[in-house]
Amino acid sequence: MITRTAPSWQAEEWQKILASSISNLDELLARLNLTLEDLPGAREAARQFKLRVPVTYLSKINPGDPNDPLLMQVLPLGRELQAVPGYGPDPLGEAEANPVPGVLHKYQGRVLLVAAGACGINCRYCFRRHFPYDDNQLSRQQLLEVIAYLKRDPSISEVILSGGDPLLVPNERLSQIVAALETVGSVRRLRIHTRLPVAVPQRIDTGLLALLAASPLDKVMVVHSNHPRELDERFAEAMASLRARQVTLLNQSVLLAGVNDQASVLAQLSERLFSAGVLPYYLHLLDPVAGADQFEVSVAQARTIMHELQSQLPGYLVPKLVKELPGAPSKTLVDLGAY
Repeated sequence: MITRTAPSWQAEEWQKILASSISNLDELLARLNLTLEDLPGAREAARQFKLRVPVTYLSKINPGDPNDPLLMQVLPLGRELQAVPGYGPDPLGEAEANPVPGVLHKYQGRVLLVAAGACGINCRYCFRRHFPYDDNQLSRQQLLEVIAYLKRDPSISEVILSGGDPLLVPNERLSQIVAALETVGSVRRLRIHTRLPVAVPQRIDTGLLALLAASPLDKVMVVHSNHPRELDERFAEAMASLRARQVTLLNQSVLLAGVNDQASVLAQLSERLFSAGVLPYYLHLLDPVAGADQFEVSVAQARTIMHELQSQLPGYLVPKLVKELPGAPSKTLVDLGAY
């Protein structure tokens, strides 16, 4: 049974968890009692896009099961090294929407700040796995330039903190960023996209809760969960604490072959999210980033899954199936067609 006790986690706890993350492929396999046939290729894949699995996430993976849906999201494979037509390093054309370092401005009325250049967990389907983070670091000077950019465009009402994972940023620095955004008169809403509450729920610590509660901005947090087994009691406790600070909670998922490409799995995910006070938001078709083609689910299969999901759930628990197209003015809803 999921509890609702408010946690009192301190910054030192989540930082220690992240410091002990698994970054060595042999260690990951040994701890899960697994072997990998394509080990040389997998090692090279892990070198090109680093393996990173927090121990809190590792504990949810079933040992001895090479097809565990949580393991599949983080396990490097030699297949990632193969060039696949239609898959590239910048699948969403973000290089064309990078007006100043640290800012992605793709949609009317909102901008994305690249608050961090790394994540607490490295997912193998990540569409920014080749992103030039070194050119988009949000230094103190760069933050001033970002604020100046925002003030020049009064149509911007929402700022999205992303990355990487913005919750890798320590609370003191996050507080500085939020305070700077509060000086932009047109900005009313702060949205945080993060996978850390799923991978390391202890990141929702007392300091983060305090700075969110203190901000006059409307707060939205979009967590990234793809499978119901990712969500445990600690996740539910973290979400309860955020809701108590008037943070709106949403979830977005990626439709991934072998992970969640069954309506029954997605239905369980929606139910478990809702029990923790989180509404399903988007279900993304895979972005065609180089190294991730093994996760592709066809549009036809996605439509079938969505029809089944609609028959199993009330409408408010069914996420919108979307894809992102370079240069489009918004996410593109996928037409589900007739039953």
